[in-house]
Amino acid sequence: MVNFLQYASIGAIALTYLGLGLGYFPGLRMNRATIALVGSAILIGLGVLSLPEAWQAIDPKTIVFLLSMMVVNANLAYAGFFQVALAFLLRLTRSPFGLLIVLTFGSGFLSAFLLNDTLALVFTPLTLSLTQTLKLNPIPYLLALAAATNIGSVATISGNPQNILIGSFSRIGYVEFARVLAPVAVVGLCLQIALLWWYYPEVRSLKGKPPEVASLQAVSGEATPVSYRIYRPLFIKSVIVTLALLTSFVLGVPLAEAALVAAALLLITRRLKPERVLSEIDWNLLVMFSGLFILTRGTQKLNLLAPFTAWVGDPAGLIAVTAILSNLISNVPAVLLIEPLISQEDTRSWLMLAAGATLAGNLSLFGAVANLITVEAAARLGYKLTFWEHLRFGLPLTVLTLSIVYFWVR
Repeated sequence: MVNFLQYASIGAIALTYLGLGLGYFPGLRMNRATIALVGSAILIGLGVLSLPEAWQAIDPKTIVFLLSMMVVNANLAYAGFFQVALAFLLRLTRSPFGLLIVLTFGSGFLSAFLLNDTLALVFTPLTLSLTQTLKLNPIPYLLALAAATNIGSVATISGNPQNILIGSFSRIGYVEFARVLAPVAVVGLCLQIALLWWYYPEVRSLKGKPPEVASLQAVSGEATPVSYRIYRPLFIKSVIVTLALLTSFVLGVPLAEAALVAAALLLITRRLKPERVLSEIDWNLLVMFSGLFILTRGTQKLNLLAPFTAWVGDPAGLIAVTAILSNLISNVPAVLLIEPLISQEDTRSWLMLAAGATLAGNLSLFGAVANLITVEAAARLGYKLTFWEHLRFGLPLTVLTLSIVYFWVR
C-alpha cells in the first residue's frame, strides 16, 4: 500500500509538471493555475503533505510582494504612465533602426523595475499601432519588445516573478543583485539589436520618419502613432509612490513590506474604483505560485530532486539545468524545483539561477509569456510569427547571453 501511494504521488507530480509545461491538458479546460492547484490537492489527498504543511509551504513574502507590485503596475497603467513613457521614447528617433534601439532599451529599462509581463501587455498594441502608421514590418519590433522585456527584467529583483522568488529565498540585497546582473542585461540588449539588424535588413535604415508622425502630442489634432490620455492626479500620485518604492529598495528596506505599503497608499483613492484595480491583478499567477510552493515541498519530501544535485553544484550544470527546465515547465516552476538544492549563502548560484531562468525565456516561442503575448497580437493583425522564425533569433540570443552569465557571474 505504501509503495502504491508513493508511485501514485510521483505520477501525480510528473503529470502536473507535464501540464504546467504544456499550459493545458488536452480535452480539459484547465490552465496552469488550476493544474498547480489540483496537483497540490492530490498530494494532500495522498498524504504526502498535511494541510497545515501545505499552507506553511507557501512563502508569504513572495505572494505579498508580487500582489503589491501588481497593484502598483495597475495604477500606473490606468494613469497612462506606460503610454506616456513609450511616446516619450519615440520622440528620440526618426528612423527604423533608431526605433529598434529606443524600443529595445526603453522597454528593457522599464521592465527592470516593473513586472516584465505588464510591459509586454501594454507595449505590444502600441508598438503594432506605431509600425502600422510608419508602414514597417512589425515582426522585428515585436521580437525586440519580447526579448527586451525578458533581458531587461534580469537586472533587478523586481523585474519578474522568478527574481522576486529568488530575492525572497536568498536575501540578496536589491543593489547587490543589480550590481552583478544589470551589466548582463545591458550587453544582452546590445546583442539582440545586433541580431535583429543582421536578420532583418529593413530595420537598418537611418532615414528619418515622415513629417506626419513627428508629433506625438496627444493634444494635437493630427494623427499620431501613439495616442494616450493622462489622468493627471492619479499619474502624479502613482509616479511619486513608485519612485519612493524604488528608493526604498535601494536603501535596503525589506521588499515585501515596502511594496505592500506602496500598494496600500495607492489603494487609498477617490478617483479609481477598487474593482478596476483588483480586476487587473493576475489572480491566476498568485494561485499558480501557491500551488507550486506546495508541489515543491511535496517533491522535496519524496526526495525526487536527488538527480539534479550534482548538476546544480557546477556553474555550467546549473545554467544548463535551469535553461532546460525553464523551457520544459516554465521558469517559475523551474526556480522552485531548484531552490531547495542551493544554500542561502551561495550568492553566485542564486544569481546564476535568476539569470538562467529569465534569459532562457528567449529560447523558444513558449519560453516566456511575453513571447506569446506578442505572437497573439501579431496574428490578430495578419502577421505570422512562426516557431522557427522565433527560434532563429532566440536560440543564438539565449546561448550568447547565458555564456556571458557563466563567465561574468562565476
